Amino acid sequence: MTDTPTLGVEEEFLLVDPESGAPVALNREVAARAADQDVDLQLELTSCQVETATGVIDSTSQLREQLVRLRRVVANSADQAGARLLAVGLPPTLPHDFPITDTPRYNDIGERFGMIAHEQGICGCHVHVEVPDRDAAIRVSNRLRPWLPTLLALTANSAIYRNADTGHASWRSVLWARWPSAGPPPHFESAADFDAAVQMLCHTEVIRDDGMVYWDVRPSANFPTVEVRVADVPATVAETVLFAALVRGCVMTLLDEERRGEPVLPLAPHVLKAAYWKAARDGIDGNGVDLEHHVAAPMLTLLHGLVEHVRPALEQSGDYELVTTELARIAAAGNGAVRQRRAWQRRHDIGDVLAEVAATTLETP
Repeated sequence: MTDTPTLGVEEEFLLVDPESGAPVALNREVAARAADQDVDLQLELTSCQVETATGVIDSTSQLREQLVRLRRVVANSADQAGARLLAVGLPPTLPHDFPITDTPRYNDIGERFGMIAHEQGICGCHVHVEVPDRDAAIRVSNRLRPWLPTLLALTANSAIYRNADTGHASWRSVLWARWPSAGPPPHFESAADFDAAVQMLCHTEVIRDDGMVYWDVRPSANFPTVEVRVADVPATVAETVLFAALVRGCVMTLLDEERRGEPVLPLAPHVLKAAYWKAARDGIDGNGVDLEHHVAAPMLTLLHGLVEHVRPALEQSGDYELVTTELARIAAAGNGAVRQRRAWQRRHDIGDVLAEVAATTLETP
């Protein structure tokens, strides 16, 4: 492992009808067309979704290039299959249903979890950052928990759902929390402690298998990485790059704090839950919860505090200017949730929201 760890990003996308905006069950068709252009897509639980994955990347400039290409190829493949690709946390329109992707595993999850599984269409973004080992991933997870609400607010992109303003910047995170192994991870003493918890969930049939560990931070099952899953899929490539750069900066900073023996911030579950809800409701527009002092604070202030906290790591990776520039742009223009709501408020016409989301999906940074 080098001083600046490698990273990789997965983005989930929604497939909708170009005219009505209703989710369409075309993930296999889109994946087949993308494969012709050397892009392998992951089929998600519901058949109106696809997922892209970058390669292992050293720099955010490489990340930007890959994300732009992936979004363009998949959008083109969706168009050829009769669909439109949207980078959005939830469907803005009222879906007829969310059919389960026809695989043995997904069908079993659909039968076991009922409406939790069938009311999906939920699209997130996952950032993998290289760490020395799985125990290091757990130590990062414990130390990252206080910053998760701030990262959620930054990436909020699901304000409009089922032809209505939800009153929340990230309604995705509210729906996602219904899964028994979703949301902020517990504090674990070690990778063995994590594995024991997962084994208990599997043996008691709370979850089907370890692939259903949906906590917002987890050690990767397949790679020497920590995976951060708290985000709505960001509206734009630039916002995904910002999120990934911040996550890597956090991981680098927290590993360094661990090496120096700095204490982990005590964090009661009800306090973290409150901060999550406030971040999901208000996004970047309102106050968040300062988890060090247990007081309200403007979310943009908390975001700037996070950037300064990890500034040495961002400077080491060469990402500090990128992060501050993009954060200033978002503060002025809004993130995905702000732009969705702005489009909705013009005429309360879902077509305006769909046009806004489609445009930002392919917006060039």
